[in-house]
Amino acid sequence: MLFCFLLPVISAPFPPTILVTRAAGQSSQFTQLLQQAGAEVLELPAIEITPPSSWADLDQAIAQLDQFDWLILTSTNGVDAFFKRLATQHLSAEAQQAALAHLKIAVVGQKTAACLEAQGCPADFVPLSFVADALVEHFPVAPSGLRLLFPRVETGGRELLVQAMAAKGAIVTEVAAYQSRCTARMPPEVAIALQQQRIQMITFASSKTVSCFDQLLKSEALSVDSGCCLASIGPQTSITCQACFGRVDLEAVDYTLEGLTQVIVDWMDRRNH
Repeated sequence: MLFCFLLPVISAPFPPTILVTRAAGQSSQFTQLLQQAGAEVLELPAIEITPPSSWADLDQAIAQLDQFDWLILTSTNGVDAFFKRLATQHLSAEAQQAALAHLKIAVVGQKTAACLEAQGCPADFVPLSFVADALVEHFPVAPSGLRLLFPRVETGGRELLVQAMAAKGAIVTEVAAYQSRCTARMPPEVAIALQQQRIQMITFASSKTVSCFDQLLKSEALSVDSGCCLASIGPQTSITCQACFGRVDLEAVDYTLEGLTQVIVDWMDRRNH
């Protein structure tokens, strides 16, 4: 499903070439929006989403869903992994709904909420700000004593949510639902474009994509042209950009792909006038 807003087409004799570094399988909508706005787009899936090293903890948690009060999902990856694994437990659709019926579900971000809605389970709480910190700060009930199930990335995720909820007295069970791995090789066409300094902007939709892209650059003995704009989806991603590249040139006002797209379109407009 494409995002439900229209973007102006920027007319220019030399449209910018934009490198999109989203995970494999997640870049198509973003790419289409940028192309609609008049950009030439190259794709480099900097991370790959794979199963966790073991399903044991998630399977055990699913078998004991009646022991939890809230399910916490902070990404579409978490939603997809949880419900795909739930579907392997030989439960009928009615039994799945019954297993989830008593659970409240909190998510981070409207895209995660929409992904959950597609599973037939509307979110009970979505913080207005699309970051995990806001979920902790504005959680609708006192966390003390609540049993929270948090299916998440196996390694490399931020620990703030778990630590903050535990500090407020919640009992948090973390289970590995998926693994996020750096892509091993850079596509030749992307490496050539970087070598020839034909890329005017690189977009980052997560801190992990920044780190993995930086790792790929080093493995290929490449660098980012100083004139290339680095565009970030939000503050945490920008911090990683600063750490890896010493700068970030553009940051979304709304920390969503729609928000990132809009600031890129504004940048394109300024560039061409």
